[in-house]
Amino acid sequence: MLFDLDNTLLSGDSDYEWAQFLIEEGVLDRGRYEAENQRFYDQYKAGRLDIFEFLGFQLAPLARYPRTRLDRWHDAFMERKIRPIIREKGRSLLSRHQDQGSLCAIITSTNAFVTGPIARELGIAHLLATEIEEIDGRFTGQARGTPCFREGKIERLNQWLQAQGRSLQSFSASWFYSDSLNDLPLLEHVTRPVAVDPDDVLRRTALERGWDVISLE
Repeated sequence: MLFDLDNTLLSGDSDYEWAQFLIEEGVLDRGRYEAENQRFYDQYKAGRLDIFEFLGFQLAPLARYPRTRLDRWHDAFMERKIRPIIREKGRSLLSRHQDQGSLCAIITSTNAFVTGPIARELGIAHLLATEIEEIDGRFTGQARGTPCFREGKIERLNQWLQAQGRSLQSFSASWFYSDSLNDLPLLEHVTRPVAVDPDDVLRRTALERGWDVISLE
């Protein structure tokens, strides 16, 4: 069972909220970063995001501060920005699949520093996210490996399964829950795609193809 995170299990976008949190803390200049943050978010929703340009924007601040300070900020970020937007129906959906013995993973384009604690909060042991290069305990501001975005989600999923001696075909059924048109490549790759409170493009595609459409609001 595969679950997108932002606007699926959460009623918001953790990438966007992390940048907003840093702006509110005075870490990032509001005048410059708020408009850029919104611009990238709008591009993502429209399916036009250049993931490498965005990662340059999103990861650069992580390279400026020691990990201990970043972790303290993340604790406050979880309390202020993330816990209030965790969907209780999302928690219930996760619990139901886990209780059935399904292998569950969150697969998200948002970087692993931001999403790791969120996955733990949700009780999910397996997280496939965009990885960040780290040297001597500090982030470099560069992504490591293939970003977990669009077709990159399929690549990262295959790598993860291969490390376990498995493939997607090892399972009698494969599910993916997502809200976004950006996840169409992976939704088309599984046997049971599920559109969750989908954007207009995904909703139209799901209805045309007979996919399940649900709400976790």
